[in-house]
Amino acid sequence: MKKYNVAVVGATGNVGREILKILEQREFPIHQLHLLASERSAGSTIAFNKRDLVVKDLATFDFTGVHIGLFSPGASVSSRYAPIAAQAGCVVVDNTSFFRMDPDVPLVVPEVNPQAIAGYKKKGIIANPNCSTIQMVVVLKPIHDAAVIKRVVVATYQAVSGAGKEAMDELFEQTRSMFTPGQSVPPKKFAKEIAFNVLPHIDQFLDNGYTKEEMKMVNETKKILDPAIQVAPTAVRVPVFNSHSEVLTIETEKKLSAADARKLLAQAPGIIVMDDPAALVYATPRDASGQDATFVSRIREDVSCHHGLQMWVVSDNLRKGAALNAVQIAEVLIHQYL
Repeated sequence: MKKYNVAVVGATGNVGREILKILEQREFPIHQLHLLASERSAGSTIAFNKRDLVVKDLATFDFTGVHIGLFSPGASVSSRYAPIAAQAGCVVVDNTSFFRMDPDVPLVVPEVNPQAIAGYKKKGIIANPNCSTIQMVVVLKPIHDAAVIKRVVVATYQAVSGAGKEAMDELFEQTRSMFTPGQSVPPKKFAKEIAFNVLPHIDQFLDNGYTKEEMKMVNETKKILDPAIQVAPTAVRVPVFNSHSEVLTIETEKKLSAADARKLLAQAPGIIVMDDPAALVYATPRDASGQDATFVSRIREDVSCHHGLQMWVVSDNLRKGAALNAVQIAEVLIHQYL
């Protein structure tokens, strides 16, 4: 089997480390692996396949000879270095928000629109969607194919890992301080305390009253799946360490029963149906953490709409919502394009 030179950019972050774990687990055919981060992290080591690899400084790295770059360093860094890598002949799979709505950059979820990967040749870059969008469109795809989705109302329950390690630390420290008299940990990563709380606020508020996180779900769903689908989102941060949950209310052109939807979803790639209310079987963030699949539970017909369905969707936001999706794109690249 042919092997490839791979660079992981942002290798020391939550998503970068998850990418490395998945490359190792899926035995991605790697010839040379380059771990890249900021100058501050350069010189540190990360274990991969029982070897300690030294992290290199992204600012001085030459991408010549690298086949695939898996980027998750933050939008401003990707905006600068992804085009440099692409110009050197490296195909970039970018996890940040910077290139997602660029018309010349494909936005890809392999279970949904793998054919879009072919468009990478325009700029040498493929964008990974937002984590909350990924798990939603994986579920919407088989329903849209069968019954044509008109509208989706979605409420998210997003884990703090989506805001990075500092956010996870903040939840931990605030939770601990609740049980320690005289201690308090003021919010830094969030506008208000996240421990034992729920914040209807992810990213910046926009002039239309929605947040940037919510509008990402609107715009990305249209680009990935169908520009005619209407999406009304509310994104909420909850005091859970990992894995995002969503409630989807879906209106379709054709009537689709809950039983038929359950059957369709059970056969769809990347989905596990975990749905038996009588036996109290339903997915939670604890069930999804560390798993590749997107879990679907509580599939039912919408009592307020004749052509409607409702369901509960849970997925590991660091894994399928970021790292795994990027590696799956890379796997399609090596099997079909490189």
